[in-house]
Parts: sequence; structure tokens; C-alpha cells
Amino acid sequence: MFRHIGITGKSHDQQLASLLERLWRHLQERGEQLTLDERLEEHLPGCRMASLDTLAETSDLVVVIGGDGTLLHTARILAPYDVPIVGVNRGRLGFLADIAADEMLGSIDRILAGNFEEDPRFLLRTRLENSAGEMASDNLALNDVVLHKWLTARMIEFELWINGRFVESQRSDGIIISTPTGSTAYALSGGGPLVYPDLDAILLVPICPHALSNRPIMVSGSSTIELRLCGRTTANDVRVTCDGQTTLEMAADSRLLISKAEHPARLLHPAGHDHFKVLRNKLDWGGRRQ
Repeated sequence: MFRHIGITGKSHDQQLASLLERLWRHLQERGEQLTLDERLEEHLPGCRMASLDTLAETSDLVVVIGGDGTLLHTARILAPYDVPIVGVNRGRLGFLADIAADEMLGSIDRILAGNFEEDPRFLLRTRLENSAGEMASDNLALNDVVLHKWLTARMIEFELWINGRFVESQRSDGIIISTPTGSTAYALSGGGPLVYPDLDAILLVPICPHALSNRPIMVSGSSTIELRLCGRTTANDVRVTCDGQTTLEMAADSRLLISKAEHPARLLHPAGHDHFKVLRNKLDWGGRRQ
């Protein structure tokens, strides 16, 4: 089922070497064909290596060792190639990279044996168009796209359009456009709802809005969200950030268009994966009384 396995991870993690060595040796003993992300060479020298882009083109499965940030970066690259991802958690929360390091080998063995659940997560495509309608930037986000103020204590003002219809002119610190996956990230901190991952919906969560009646809303996943700067807001006071990792500048007369991307990220979990158990563990909810 998975003939060629790629391995990547958080390159700056000084504890990564021991995990990589255990995983590599274990999979080699199974007879798997392996390739390591070349950015991890210092952690495991002498292995067959390639760039992450090459792993996306040649792998049947990619194992990501790191936190959710590492998995977000990897997912954006792998999604267009339809490559499934297994996440081993070396971060803090681990909503996406949810396999504990001490359960890594057993969990991966079960997945390679076919005992897994596939968990597709849609991404957002983010396009910046100039006044002539020409594409200035085209990016993906698995968690969220955030229009936010930049290097100023003042609020910004922008227009919100959904499917070509004007919704409102909002004064706030910005707005979070989130997938269900991102509902446990920045959108949660902004007061947004937790959304089950398989729902076909997009969240719009204002950041510190001036109008107290301005609440988070949820629209169909097939919607196109459009944002335009207005009022006294200058382009220098605004940035657009995708997954907290890619930052874009927005011109005064440009349009930010956000819609569902064509290809989802394909997350794999060992059979029996329970999203509510993840929420209980990560958000410190109470368990069942005995």
C-alpha cells in the first residue's frame, strides 16, 4: 500500500535525532523504501535524501515528526500531490500531529498494515488580486488566513463580501478566516466555535471588533470570501498571514479572495482515532466520572 515512505520533521529540534534513528532503523528492518528530507541531514547523515518537494512527488506516505506547525508546512506542500500524512507529535498541543512519540513505532506499524482511518482536511486558497484583476499572490492555508493590523495600535477597517454580496464594513484588529481544522487554533482564541473536522464550513472570526454585536459566523465551505481595505486604513498598517507562517502585503486597491482549495490534506490516524478524546486531552476537559 505504501511502497515509498518519506520522512520529515522539525529541523531545529535537537531531540529529533534519536527518534529519527529509531524510526529509520525500524522501517528498514521491515524492508520499506525510505527517503529523508534533506533538511534533516545533520540529525541522520548518510541516508537517502531529497527535498520536501521531491518527497511530495515520489512518496506514497510521509511521516512528519514535529509539532502542528511542522505538519501545517508539510501539508501545504503535499496536498496538491494527494500524499497521505502521518503526524508524530514533538510539539506542545498536537491537534494534527497526534501520535505520541512513545507510541510511534506501534502506531506506524498498524497504519502500514492497513489499520488506519483517513481524515481529509480541506485547505483554503488565498489569492491577492490587484486593481486590474491580475494575480499578485496565490497561497494555501490548512488552519487559517488572517487579515490583521501591522505595527500599529490602531484598528483597521475593511469590507467583507461573501459570494459577491456585501456583508459589512468592519472596524477591528482584523479577521480570521478559518477551516474546521483551524477552529482549534487562532479562531479558538478569538472566541470562535469548535467545529468538527469533516464539516464543510468556513469560519469568520473578528479580532477585537469595535461593534460588540459583531460575532463569529460560519458559512458554507463552497463560499468565496472577499476582503477589501477601506476607510482611513493604509496598506502599510495591514498584513495577511496564512497559517501563521506566510506573510503577505496587501495593496490599498487589491482584493483578498479566500475559497476552498482543490486538493485536501490527507491525514492518517491509527484505527480507533477519536477526535473528542483529542479535545479532552489537549483542552483539559474533564473525563467520565468513575
